[in-house]
Parts: sequence; structure tokens; C-alpha cells
Amino acid sequence: MAFSPLNWFWGLFSLDIGIDLGTANTIINIRGKGIVINEPSWVAIDKRTREPVAIGAKARAMVGRTPASIVALRPLRDGVISDYEITQAMLEYFIGKAHQQSIVPLPKPRIVVGIPSGATEVEKRAVFDAAMAAGSRQVNMVPEPSAAAIGAGLPVNGPSGTMVVDIGGGTTEVAAIAVGGIVVSRSLRVAGDEIDQDIINYVRNKYNLFIGERMAEKVKIAIGSAFPMKEEKTIDVRGRNLITGLPESIEISSVEIREAISGSIGVIVKTIRDALDEAPPEILSDLIDNGICLAGGGAQLTNLDQRLSSDLRVRVWVAEDPMTCVARGCGIILENIDEYSSFLVGLEREPVTRTLS
Repeated sequence: MAFSPLNWFWGLFSLDIGIDLGTANTIINIRGKGIVINEPSWVAIDKRTREPVAIGAKARAMVGRTPASIVALRPLRDGVISDYEITQAMLEYFIGKAHQQSIVPLPKPRIVVGIPSGATEVEKRAVFDAAMAAGSRQVNMVPEPSAAAIGAGLPVNGPSGTMVVDIGGGTTEVAAIAVGGIVVSRSLRVAGDEIDQDIINYVRNKYNLFIGERMAEKVKIAIGSAFPMKEEKTIDVRGRNLITGLPESIEISSVEIREAISGSIGVIVKTIRDALDEAPPEILSDLIDNGICLAGGGAQLTNLDQRLSSDLRVRVWVAEDPMTCVARGCGIILENIDEYSSFLVGLEREPVTRTLS
């Protein structure tokens, strides 16, 4: 990457930002300060003006409770931008909130933002433009599995092969990495959101009970598992009876929820198998020693590591604080931009970064 005296000068004063722009959560890492923002990727907007009335945790709390004039939505679906203007407004809000960490006005920040490894040129352009319009002076993009591996502390620049499985809200990213680059990757649009939907469908089909996304997520976190538990659990699930139309509460067990989500877990397992089938034998040999690292919020599903270890016959382990791995990796890249420059992704016919004069 070419040295720019102007960028170097501004870099002495700006709060450079690493962003995990996730379907479920947006996590912001400020260089030198660590994670400062971890909020849901929700925006509540006025239907008439399309102006945001709440962003982040406040908007998430409004889901299912808004009047007719307001709608709460997520501007990202399956890991990519589905509503450009709302995403830009959300980024502006979070970047402004991050800048509140300083008591003096600061230059526009450099940004490193994670993107799905399977993102198209149009999807990459949308992320790039939204970050620039939200107030960045320079945008670098990095595949999310690469950022997750760096954030998890994997030796990505060494000759030994490693593998990371980053399970977010909208996508599951699988990548084998060695010698400063991705050797094999898979991007699957089955992740936390699909698991929540599995729970909604199961409860509706078996109990004629309609539940919302928040209740499904609560059930997943409380009793969801991918492998039998030592002590199975139960939880009260509340929703609307589809026959009577009245509120109802039922008790559901972790065994039932494991059955409900088994299809999505099976798809994730198959995707990892496909990546292993394509990986060179040398990488597979390294994985016997290094194992497979799980990152992302979905990695916190109870006993998922045991399920994958059983099915793949390879040691699988969960990274420390898996939800923040991508954001932490983006922060590490900011601090060592030259060391990790091989992981940065550019746009077709353009350099990796564009700088505002």
C-alpha cells in the first residue's frame, strides 16, 4: 500500500475504526481502545419521511411494539446491505457515537469493515459507499472469516494451515487460511436467523402457537443445543394461539429445540465438509494439530463444538469472546495495516482504498 503523508498525518489524530457490520449486531472497535459499541443492527423509521427515530438497542426494543406510523427493520439481510440509505444512517449514528469517546473534534476516521467472503461486486460497492458516505476518509474491506481468524489469534501469516467457521446472524463463513491468504472458502446464507426461523416454524407446526423473532432467539439462547446435553432443559414459550387467537404459554424442552434446528445445523456441517474436501492434503494435516476455530455469535450455541467434532473427526474449539472476533480482527488490521494488507479486498478496476482529499 502506497505511503500517503496526508493519511499518516491525519492518522495521528483520528479515531480509526474497525467495524463488524453484521446482520444481527454492529460491533465497533476503536484503535487503541478496543470494543466500544456492540448494538443490534436495527433501525426504527418513520414510514412517511423514512427518517430514523431510533437506532440500535432502542430500535430493537421497539420490534413488534411500534405504532402504524413507525416500522422497525434491519437494513442488512444475509450479511449484505438490503437498504442502502438506512444502513448509511445507522453507520453515521454508530461512527458519531464512537467519536463521542473523544472530548475534542477529530478528523474523519479510517475504517476497516468486514464483508462476507462471497460478496458480489455490487454488494461490496454498497458497503464501501455506505461507509464513505457515513463519514470515513478511507475504507478498507476484509473478508469476515479472515478478520475472525485474526481476531481469534490464529497464525494466519504462517505456513501452517488453519480453519475458521464464523457463524453470524445472516451468514456462515468457512475459510481455510495459510501464508497470508484464503486457500478455500465457503459462504453460506444459513446462520442464526435461519435457526430462529426453524424454532418459529416448529412451534407453529406442532403447537399451533405463533411466536416472534425475539421469543425464538430467547429460546435458542436459553435451551438451544446442537448435541445432547448432560441435563436437558425446558422453557416457557409465549405467543398467540393460531386457533383461538388468544395469548398462550407452553413448555418446550431442549430436546425438541435440538430437533427443530437440526436441519440448519446439518447444512452448516455439510458446508464445512465441502470446504475440507476441497482443501489440499497439507492443510488437512495441519488441522489435525490446529483444529477448527468457531467464531461469531452462532458459535455460542450450546455443544455446537461437540457436534462438529463428532461429525468431522477433527478437534473443534470456540474462540474467546467469539461474537467480537471480526471486530477485534479489524482493529488488529488497523494497527498493523502493512502486515495484513494481503487480506484486504478491493473493488474491480479500483485500488483497495479510496481517499477523500
